[in-house]
Amino acid sequence: MFIFQPQRRVLLATTLALVTWAAAPAMAQDASKKQLVIGGTAGSNIDQLQAGIVPLLTAKGYKVKLVEFNDYVQPNLALADGSLDANFFQHEVYFNQFKGDRKLDLKALVQGPIAPMGVYSKQRKSLADLKEGDKVALPNDPSNLARGLLLLQQAGLVKLKEGVNPLRVSELDLAANPKKIKLLPLDAAHLPRSLDDAQYAIINGNFAISSGLKLSDAVLLEKTPEHYLNVVAVKTKDQAAPWAKDLEAAFRSAAFKQVVDTKFAGYAKPDFLQ
Repeated sequence: MFIFQPQRRVLLATTLALVTWAAAPAMAQDASKKQLVIGGTAGSNIDQLQAGIVPLLTAKGYKVKLVEFNDYVQPNLALADGSLDANFFQHEVYFNQFKGDRKLDLKALVQGPIAPMGVYSKQRKSLADLKEGDKVALPNDPSNLARGLLLLQQAGLVKLKEGVNPLRVSELDLAANPKKIKLLPLDAAHLPRSLDDAQYAIINGNFAISSGLKLSDAVLLEKTPEHYLNVVAVKTKDQAAPWAKDLEAAFRSAAFKQVVDTKFAGYAKPDFLQ
């Protein structure tokens, strides 16, 4: 039985050599990659990339193309199919739910700032003016719907059932709605336009800003927990690539912190940017 051992060693060595040879071009390509395509949603997310991240990557020799999206579905699909190298538009809860539902092999690289979700109104000056039966528009995707309902609970307008998962609550989980608020779930990008019809709208910060609203216009802003901070997403196979490390370093840099502090005041931020 030992007669074949030398031959097995030769075969193993040959296989390892072939694997090493095949991997070498990919590793070299990752190391020399200097053109990046990064996606972000309209408003605060694409603005942060343009003002704070692109200049830092450009200084390191990268050529960066930004692609702007107006929904929360296409940026992850574009990342998964290779149209993007990275994206920056979504919080951790949405990211984990979306990639799990779609079975996408994506990885969160680093957290970044997010414009807080807020309650806005053109017809009422404050939440104290809310009348029985008022219409409240809010995001219809499950993770942001839950986030909106938590914001209404934070305002004391509704009460959620005891023991429900706060990251997955829906209209069915309301234990109390004393003002008989009429909830209108809509696509997040359409919420700013709903202010003409609904008395209030709970709007994601990036879409509020892209529509011309200011954070200071909100009658209530959320106290953003860490799991609702934005994440930079990449394909799992790219997370250790040199360009991905440079992208992560840019988000963690003192230079980016200065941009956030001066141009994006009031945004929720990870600890390393505090």
